[in-house]
Amino acid sequence: MKILILCTGNSCRSQMAHGFLQSFDPRIQVFSAGTEPAARVNAQAVAVMAEVGIDISHHVPAHVSQYLGEAWDFVITVCGGANESCPVFIGKVQSRLHFGFTDPSQEQGPPEYVKQAFHQVRDAIKARFYEFYCEQIVPLLPKQ
Repeated sequence: MKILILCTGNSCRSQMAHGFLQSFDPRIQVFSAGTEPAARVNAQAVAVMAEVGIDISHHVPAHVSQYLGEAWDFVITVCGGANESCPVFIGKVQSRLHFGFTDPSQEQGPPEYVKQAFHQVRDAIKARFYEFYCEQIVPLLPKQ
């Protein structure tokens, strides 16, 4: 099972989704990339994921072009920008999905407000990707 999660910057939402999905089942190969990747993963995303026991501090944003020729079971966009500008995949893609989430890194205001935005998006990503895992991935995996 091979899954690619796409976002514009590959620094926040796609990295959190990558971390959660990989934590649900080590048998899944999860990758994430961006159409315009940032220099590094957003520090606030790293912090809120660490709060729930998932370490994404070693993740590095990647450009989607490095994955274009590969075969994927699922390609999932997590922001409107990536969904609209997602390149055509040359390789085999069994299912392309879009789960849209607001970008907490764009929030302005006091630090507590911004952190709350990151918590809300993190929790929404966890819930949506766990539902996806249970409903669409588990039935395709071999029984343990």
